[in-house]
Amino acid sequence: MRIFIIGSGVVGTATGRGFIEAGHRVTFVDVSPQRVEDLTARGLDARARIDLATEEAAYIFLTLPTPNDGTRYDLTAFLEGTRAVGRALREADAVHTVVVRSTVTPGTTEGLVGPVLERESGLRQDEGFLLASNPEFLRAASAVADFRWPRMTVVGARNRRVRERLVELFTPFGGELRVFAEPMTAEFIKCAHNIFNATKISFWNEMHAVAQRAGLDLAEIAETVARSAEASFNPTYGIRGGAPYGGACLPKDTKAFLGFADTLDIDMPLLRAVVEVNDRLVGSPSAVPVPAALVPAAMTGPPRIEIPEQPTGDRVPARAAESPVR
Repeated sequence: MRIFIIGSGVVGTATGRGFIEAGHRVTFVDVSPQRVEDLTARGLDARARIDLATEEAAYIFLTLPTPNDGTRYDLTAFLEGTRAVGRALREADAVHTVVVRSTVTPGTTEGLVGPVLERESGLRQDEGFLLASNPEFLRAASAVADFRWPRMTVVGARNRRVRERLVELFTPFGGELRVFAEPMTAEFIKCAHNIFNATKISFWNEMHAVAQRAGLDLAEIAETVARSAEASFNPTYGIRGGAPYGGACLPKDTKAFLGFADTLDIDMPLLRAVVEVNDRLVGSPSAVPVPAALVPAAMTGPPRIEIPEQPTGDRVPARAAESPVR
């Protein structure tokens, strides 16, 4: 398969090298003369611009940087590369597939990339070129290995044939492959993936401050909770969006721990926000009800009796563990 990598930094180079090892013919494209020179010195096909005039149908991966400018993604380099691809498509004889691999705001592939390519190429999406999202999940320190042996690959495209072809392209690499019928879902997954990781780190940083003030060793606490908490050992626990947590334990324990932190003069803005988000959902008409049959049982072990927080009135069911939609 013919593949072009637009933007040959860490992600682009790892992506391209992985495809080369899988037997595909890859060309790296980058505006940096030094990077092109370095890649060429390593025996790779690297160029300063993309030329599709005589190329067979190819996959064109956008692996361009999207740094944050403080409030949103800076798409300067991303748009520059996208426009260059659009101009190259104008001279193309074949129908190429443009795949957005950069991390972008949900909706970017169809709301920005597609229109820019149409304007620059004079072609229509799904006729003159095809479009998809395939967000990367590479870690900087192990990007090449992460591409070769992925835990999961995510693909989003409206065109069924594009989805099928990308499945064929990525299946040999192994790992779980999830395919969605629109690019925006794939883009959202990447954002949620990183935000979830960031939230977990900040959660334990808050806990560290409290434990340190209380004279406790957070390491042994965190290592134990990582094995005892269902949110850690059950990957589908708590992912039912729109359903507040409830039951006898979570509401009282979150608020009580805030009070405990106050006695130590430690602010816990993240935990406070957790309580506030849940309180807004409790009793809200938009809250998703959880059927009693889906309420997870307590941890395995001897039977446990829980005394309800309130003897009367409505109780919010505990969050349910739900199987993934796809």
